[in-house]
Amino acid sequence: MLQTAALAPAAALPAVAAATEITALSPAPLYKSLGMRPVINGMGVVTVLGGSIMPPEVIQAMEEASRFFIPLPELERKVGARIAELVQAPAAMVTCGAASAIAVGTAACLSQGDAAKLRQLPNRDGIKYEVIQQKSHRSGYEHQMELCGAKVVTVETRQQLEAAINERTGMMFYLNKAEHDGQIKAEEFVKIGKARGIPTMNDAASDATPKENLWKYTKMGFDLVIFSGGKALRGPQASGLLLGRKDLIEASYPAMSPYGGIGRGMKVGKEELCGLLAAVERYLKVDHAAEWKELEARVATIRAALKGVKRVTTERHIPVIANEVPHVMVQWNERTLGMTTKEVHERLMGGEPSIHTLQQGPGKLLISVWMMRGDEAQIVGGRLGEILGG
Repeated sequence: MLQTAALAPAAALPAVAAATEITALSPAPLYKSLGMRPVINGMGVVTVLGGSIMPPEVIQAMEEASRFFIPLPELERKVGARIAELVQAPAAMVTCGAASAIAVGTAACLSQGDAAKLRQLPNRDGIKYEVIQQKSHRSGYEHQMELCGAKVVTVETRQQLEAAINERTGMMFYLNKAEHDGQIKAEEFVKIGKARGIPTMNDAASDATPKENLWKYTKMGFDLVIFSGGKALRGPQASGLLLGRKDLIEASYPAMSPYGGIGRGMKVGKEELCGLLAAVERYLKVDHAAEWKELEARVATIRAALKGVKRVTTERHIPVIANEVPHVMVQWNERTLGMTTKEVHERLMGGEPSIHTLQQGPGKLLISVWMMRGDEAQIVGGRLGEILGG
């Protein structure tokens, strides 16, 4: 039952009969008992809908891990070492999400491996507490750094960045999905950090596609790199990866549970540790070309359903960075059609099954097919046709 419920939404699985595939229309007694109903995920690997669906290998690993007691600090390092080997990183550790990785990685950089300094955080006495970040890279995740006592210093140009570095600078933070927004690009950012002896962190939470990205940024020179475990990797949602320099990874461990560091509340269980390891192993072996072909077929299905709808256009869309997989962009003139994006969005969510999509502005919806299963792409296309065509 567990394996059936976890069938890969975006993997080519010809051996699995469509009739047995779990979709939003499948019976869900647990959620029904809570007065809830599953939805069709047209948003992608987003936390608000539960990330992704774990495949059988991940569930099996978590279930097996749950049966035994094991020294957790040793397991953390054994799993980290194995993942580091798989993704060609100097070192790695599992965190309880990408945001957790930001926090414990920041704590490691600010404390510089000094146990006494780590224990005093967020107290700034004697700490290099300033973190430099481009203004265009602000995202709301600054709180994860600030809870460690960091003061975020924003800059816009290389000249401003160079001038901002001083004896209080403890880290430079880079938001990978904002690569095209800031003036200082990744390679230049790393080069400055290296030249000035400042650790650089790259939050690439949603950027594990293509798989080569898993080692691209550490090889580029970032001292710490972050990936979400519950998105493209399809591991447990409450998991993340922190990769990078051995000394900084080693300094990150005591900042997180089961130690008494500032990240004590960021607990990673034996189940998540083993589940994410299984997810990484699977991700590096899966047929990504077959997955891509399936995603293209779903995009084509939705576009075909809307082809005859007057005053509505569609296009295949692949984000330039972050979640780089095929999507469908649906567009119309709100005034001509007499319907706003919000109204269409709400009607999609209010139907049975409920369909969640991404609002992209006036007369524009972005639909991710990444996590769709079975005939859900047909359902989405049909529902959109009814709403926009009516």
